Amino acid sequence: MGASPELHKGLNQRQLSMIAIGGVIGAGLFVGSSNVFLSTGPSAFITYGITGLLIILIMRMLGEMATANPSTGAFADYSRKALGGWAGFSVAWLYWYFWVIVVGFEAVAGGEILRHWFPDVPLWVFSLVLMAMMTATNLFSVASFGEFEFWFAGIKVATIVIFLVLGALFVIGLWPGAQLDFSNLTSHGGFFPNGVGAIFSGVVVVVFSMVGAEIATIAAAESPDPVKAIGKATNSVITRIAIFYVGSALLLALIVPWDENQPGFSPFVAAMERMNIPFAADIMNLVVLTAVLSCLNSGLYTASRMLFVLAARREAPVSLIRVSKGGVPRRAILASSVVGFLCVIAAAISPDTVFSFLLNSSGAIILFVYLLIGISQIVLRRRADPSQLKIKMWGFPYLSILATVGILAVLVQMAFNPDTLIQLLLSLGSWAIVIVLFVVTKMRGGSIEPESLQPEVTGKASRVLVMANETVAADELLEELRRIDRAGKAEYYVCVPANPVDTGQAEHKGAVFIWEATVQAAQERLDAMMSILRAENLSVDGALGDYRPLRALADAVESFHPDQLVISTKPEAESDWLRYDVVQRARAAYDIPLTHVVATSPVAVD
Repeated sequence: MGASPELHKGLNQRQLSMIAIGGVIGAGLFVGSSNVFLSTGPSAFITYGITGLLIILIMRMLGEMATANPSTGAFADYSRKALGGWAGFSVAWLYWYFWVIVVGFEAVAGGEILRHWFPDVPLWVFSLVLMAMMTATNLFSVASFGEFEFWFAGIKVATIVIFLVLGALFVIGLWPGAQLDFSNLTSHGGFFPNGVGAIFSGVVVVVFSMVGAEIATIAAAESPDPVKAIGKATNSVITRIAIFYVGSALLLALIVPWDENQPGFSPFVAAMERMNIPFAADIMNLVVLTAVLSCLNSGLYTASRMLFVLAARREAPVSLIRVSKGGVPRRAILASSVVGFLCVIAAAISPDTVFSFLLNSSGAIILFVYLLIGISQIVLRRRADPSQLKIKMWGFPYLSILATVGILAVLVQMAFNPDTLIQLLLSLGSWAIVIVLFVVTKMRGGSIEPESLQPEVTGKASRVLVMANETVAADELLEELRRIDRAGKAEYYVCVPANPVDTGQAEHKGAVFIWEATVQAAQERLDAMMSILRAENLSVDGALGDYRPLRALADAVESFHPDQLVISTKPEAESDWLRYDVVQRARAAYDIPLTHVVATSPVAVD
């Protein structure tokens, strides 16, 4: 196979903890909250609480599935197992699309912030520079991503904590010139100035500001102890949302009258100015820039890992599963960043048409993902043994159903809101395209043509090349080898392609660990096969092959010069090799008798 890189340790617990803590804090909290106050009133903190409860329930469901079966594809894999291939394919590609569009948007938003200090520099210049910086950070190593995200998240968390402390002192009258005063909650049109229903309609806006909590379950796959990391992330989300969102929204409502907020202007700045904190606007612009860079950084990381998972399952170009010596899937990162760069270019050339279309076409996608997470958890929980679950969903099935219905309710609200209807329709269009791509992917390569008759048994094969992976040591394969070489005089060469899908490692290992685990699993299968053949007093040698089966076969043919080929696969419905016509293409490539063995009950060697 191609050289297996020397992999390095991935994300440590310190980095993962901060990613989990800061992942839920985005620029939407620092800036977008002004729109929530204007539409809801001082009761906006209740809207944040309701939305937070929804996210907490989704994360708890995700935590139950993730700790029971840690997976690199996280929720995409759980949807696949619960609902079928179309659901897993949909979640993975939709989630990838959502984040690559977010990456482009955040690059533009970061450029806008920088122009606050450097107004003469074109927006697109700053945006491209930010894209290039975060792409380089992700390309360097997993640890560099984790370290940058640790400090980005740390700044966001520190800002919120400091604001909560200072704001609380102001509200209770311990701040210079301040006195105990809760009147802003009722003195400007009442606690529900726009009606009680406004606190529910505001959920549509708030839910998007909380996106990112689930990233920790993806990043955990590249940590030494995924189960521990996922458990901590999902258990701490309650505290994070209650303190960072509900707590800060309550203080903002107490400090600044809700009707004095301005669209697009941070209520945190307004609160800090009311508290006479100098350079409030500049301080908050720096914090928002940090939040933007954090989102850009983690968005590119998340998109590349989801693309990596798709490639590992052969639902994206398989070359994207290659990683660097630092354990980084550089091709997946570059492929994802290209879309971000194109978004920046679209924002510069056609901000009101192409760029607006891209943003709207991804607007509701995260809700589709959350909806499928909820449905998947309900399905998988009914199949699972509850006593084996390390984290359990509270009040199952009632709270699971409540969360799923809550996501549906948000989507229905979007349908009846003229401002969000276009986002919902275009996002549904994006999903429809993904479903079409799934059907095309499943059909790619067409149906398998009937096998030609097995070669006539001569008993004179002298050099037999065997290629197998999952079906190594299957009874059907061993019987076929005895049929070909009745005298037991042939020399054998066993080739096991070291592929993360065929070895099962794509299910559980992150990019930083996957090749090391793949090589180990493939080597164990190779050793087991050679041991079986040697036990029958046969002459046998072998080696691991390239992760691409046809390339592995070509290398083995060139080095061994066989006079008989044997390729062993699972049945057609389960075999990726047959799906991509490996056997037929091998027959066409070599003028050597080739026997295809279908193993219906392979012996697993892990």
